[in-house]
Amino acid sequence: MGPYPGSVRDPSGAVLEIPEGWTLLPAGDAGLTRRVKRAGPTWILKARRGKRVISLGLWADADIIARERAALVEERADPAYARKLEAGRRRRAREQARYVQEFGAAVFEFLNFAPAYEELARALASAIVAQAAAVGSGTVARTQRISVERRAEAATIAWLRHQTTAYDELSIPRVKGMRREVRRLLAQRSRRLLDRYRRGEPIAPERCLLRAGLARAPEGAPDDDDDFELEI
Repeated sequence: MGPYPGSVRDPSGAVLEIPEGWTLLPAGDAGLTRRVKRAGPTWILKARRGKRVISLGLWADADIIARERAALVEERADPAYARKLEAGRRRRAREQARYVQEFGAAVFEFLNFAPAYEELARALASAIVAQAAAVGSGTVARTQRISVERRAEAATIAWLRHQTTAYDELSIPRVKGMRREVRRLLAQRSRRLLDRYRRGEPIAPERCLLRAGLARAPEGAPDDDDDFELEI
């Protein structure tokens, strides 16, 4: 928001007067927001939450918002709209099921454990998928910017960082590049750990960091935001 009522700041920091007759449409109704944006000029209101930038809504002409809201209410009252929504939900569920299968296969392939640890690899892949592939999780598994193979690699390293190292308890100094360096070192340690299972080295169950991580990992818990990066 701006420094005084009726004002906002643009990305450069300049103060702008909100046009007369405009009002704020809060975020929350994606269908209405899309219609209003198509119908005329709008200003998107954003705020930073940690490392994320979220939309709080958009400023637009109040008459346009009222008109599009009324049209949408009428449209949603039509039984055909409910059928369309249900068809969309089924389609997205099918797409998610296909992606979960594809992503799980990519994680299992990246693990590439020796036959003696195949059952462990499948359990580990399942845990990583449950944590990283959920819709809206915001993890690296949901990005389209890198291949599914690299997503699987990054998600696996992120899971290992949280479940087999003391990363979550570390007090990392607020020095530029320090957190990245810590994550890089932990990633190297995680890769060495995986190599032991790939070679089929005998590891006693009570000393198996992967089994211990699986035992304490909260199923389906979202990973942290900065796990988007791929550590090499």
